[in-house]
Amino acid sequence: MFGPVEFILAGVLVGFCVGVTGVGGGSLMTPILISLFRIEPHIAIGTDLLYAAISKFCGSLVHAKKMNIVWPIVIWLAVGSIPASFATHWVLENFLSQSTHYKAVLTMVLGFMLTLTGVSIVFRGSIENFFNRYRSQEQLDMSADLSRSNLSAQAKEKRFLIIFMGIVLGVFVTLSSVGAGAFGIMALVLMFPNLPMIRIIGSDVVHAVLLTLVAGLGYMSAGNVDYALLGWLLCGSIPAIVVGTLVSSRLPEKIIRKILGLTLCVIGINFMINPVKSKPVSVETASVVVVQQQNNS
Repeated sequence: MFGPVEFILAGVLVGFCVGVTGVGGGSLMTPILISLFRIEPHIAIGTDLLYAAISKFCGSLVHAKKMNIVWPIVIWLAVGSIPASFATHWVLENFLSQSTHYKAVLTMVLGFMLTLTGVSIVFRGSIENFFNRYRSQEQLDMSADLSRSNLSAQAKEKRFLIIFMGIVLGVFVTLSSVGAGAFGIMALVLMFPNLPMIRIIGSDVVHAVLLTLVAGLGYMSAGNVDYALLGWLLCGSIPAIVVGTLVSSRLPEKIIRKILGLTLCVIGINFMINPVKSKPVSVETASVVVVQQQNNS
């Protein structure tokens, strides 16, 4: 059996990696909880969603203080993602929660998202070069292009694309707790090529806080959150994030990123090939259920 010490150490490991590489905690924490600690997939995802909301909240305050948030983008993303998260959770609880395929579906979606995240980490340089083709090289009129009214107008013009992206994120983040960061940033870079990366990241972080909080509350309402586990993970990760950020300039960040990316790819592929399955009901348990149903009738 695992105890507080092991959970705190897991939080330290994930927090340190997040501080050094910036890789989202959900991409690391959920597979650790499922693979290493043998936590049930729905409990691991629900706990990790609240863990992500709390840990990202501190970063969102920093971005808000530095005026790095484009609120129209955040609002349109939330218009798509929040209802999509509610709808996904409703489908899970009403159609899949009692199914023997419930855990397998969650694990396979998690594996798919982990594989994509791992690929994006390993080939980050190539992906950034690809995105740079869409980013404007002219910085002369940047102050005019980035005025509040201009950004609001751009967001309104592209609101249907932003809402659609929010819907996609809402579904996949609710199912897997992975994807709110990396994929949101990629899409925003393509839609707003003149927007500085720091403002894209700031907007994405704030939206991730809203989405993971809503999705996490959905799992919490269904009793799929381990509060003691959540507390121990936060105790380990929050100080480790600070330490990792401070020492990141002295460590081989690129090498660490590639190792993490390859690890996530392997874990993701394994989850897709060998998803977690519900244990079959034993003969004794089935007999008890039948007898209870007969007595009730």
